[in-house]
Amino acid sequence: MPAELYFCSECGYESHKWLGRCSACGAWNSFVAQPPPARGGSAVVPRGAEPVPITEAAASLVERVLTGIEGTDRVLGGGLVPGSLVLLAGEPGVGKSTLLLQVAAALAGPETPAVYVSGEESAQQVALRARRLGVAAPDLLLLPETSAEAVLGHLEGLTPSLVVVDSVQTMVAEGVEAVAGSPTQVRQVAARFQQLAKTRGVPVILVGHVTKEGMIAGPKLLEHLVDVVLSFEGEPGHDVRLLRAGKNRFGTVAELALFAMTDNGLEQVRNPSAWLLEDRQVGAPGSVVAVAVEGTAPLLVEVQALVSSSALGTPRRVADGFDNARLALLLAVLERRTGARFNDSDVYVNIVGGLTLREPALDLAVAAALLSSAADRPLAGDVAVFGEIGLLGEVRAVSRTAERAREAAALGFARVATAARNGATPLALPVHPLERVDDLATLLESKRT
Repeated sequence: MPAELYFCSECGYESHKWLGRCSACGAWNSFVAQPPPARGGSAVVPRGAEPVPITEAAASLVERVLTGIEGTDRVLGGGLVPGSLVLLAGEPGVGKSTLLLQVAAALAGPETPAVYVSGEESAQQVALRARRLGVAAPDLLLLPETSAEAVLGHLEGLTPSLVVVDSVQTMVAEGVEAVAGSPTQVRQVAARFQQLAKTRGVPVILVGHVTKEGMIAGPKLLEHLVDVVLSFEGEPGHDVRLLRAGKNRFGTVAELALFAMTDNGLEQVRNPSAWLLEDRQVGAPGSVVAVAVEGTAPLLVEVQALVSSSALGTPRRVADGFDNARLALLLAVLERRTGARFNDSDVYVNIVGGLTLREPALDLAVAAALLSSAADRPLAGDVAVFGEIGLLGEVRAVSRTAERAREAAALGFARVATAARNGATPLALPVHPLERVDDLATLLESKRT
C-alpha cells in the first residue's frame, strides 16, 4: 500500500513521516498529511503524436494578449500567452489585487469579458476598491466563490479573455479531503485551472500567498505546474513596487517593471532612474550613484552607506536591498587591500527606494560609499560607478558598459568610474579607470570642514 505523504504548509517540503519542525524552512507544527492517491487503471498513452527531428518541428508564433500596461507586458515576455497559467505572488498588501484589477479591466470586452474570482473578499469589497481606483469596466465580471468546480461551471457559458483567481490558497476542489490552503488542495485547484487554460486557450492568473521568509506558500509542485511565476515586491513605507519573473516559459526572466503606488492605483514609472534619484543630496559623504542593469534597461540607483563608531562588542552589519553576505565580503576586502578599518564600527548600507538588487556590478559603488562615509569625504558628484570587486581587491569588468554609460549621460553625469578594461572601447562618457579598490581614493573630494 502506498505510504502516506506529509507536506509542510509553509514551504511545501515533502516527508514520508510527520515532523514537528520542517527541516527545510524551520517552521514548527506545519506538516499536514496528504492521503495516498487511490489506485486506478493503467494510464492510456495517446497515439496522436509521433517523435520528429527538432529541425523539422514547426515553430508557430503565438499572438499574445496585451494587458494595457507596458511594464507588465515586458515582464511577461510581450504579453499574456493564450492558454497560459500564471502565478502572481507577493506580500499581503503589496498591491497584487490592485494590479490585477487594472489588467482585467483593460482586457474586458463585450464578447470576451474578464472574470475576477475573489475567494477572500466579497463582490462589494472588490467593487469598492475598483471605484476608488477609477476602474469602470462593465465587462469585468466579479465572482465571489471558493469552489473550483462552481467557478468552472460559471465559465462554461462564457468566452473570457482572462480569468483571475484571488487567491489559490482560498479555493477548494470537490472530493479532496483537506482544508483550503493545504498542499493537497492547492495542487488540485491549480490542476483544475490548468486544465481550463490548456483546453480552452484562456489565460489564467492565480494569486499566491508568500511565507514570512518571502517564499511562495504551498507545495513546490505549484511553481512547476504553472507557465509563469511573477513576484510583486515592495517595502513597507515605500511607494515603489517591482514586478519581476522568477520563471517564464515564454520569455526571459531578466525583465523588471517599476510601479508607484498612488491613490489612483499603480502607475508605471516611465523613467525609473530619474525617479529614484529625485531626492538625492549631491556632495553628501556615503552617497554614490550606481549603474545597475535589471532586465533590458540600465537603472541608476543611489547607494548610501553609514559607518559609525560602535558601542557593541560585535559591531552591526545591516544591508537593506543588498546582500548581507556580499557586504561582509566587501568589508573584508577593503580592510585587507585599502587599510580601512571597520572592525570597531557599525556599518549600514541602503539601496534607496526600497529596491533589492543582486547584481555584482554594485560592488564598486558599495565599496565607494563605505570608504566615503568612513573618511567623511564625499564622492565627486558628477560620476556614476559600476564594477565588480574580486577577493584580491581587483576591479573587474562587467557587461553592457556602453548602455550603462549612455544612461548615465542621459541623467547628466559627466563621467563613469569602472574597471580600466571597460574603458578600452569608446563610450558615451569619459571613463575614470580603476584597477584596484584602493584607486577609489582618487574619486573622493576634500574632507569637509
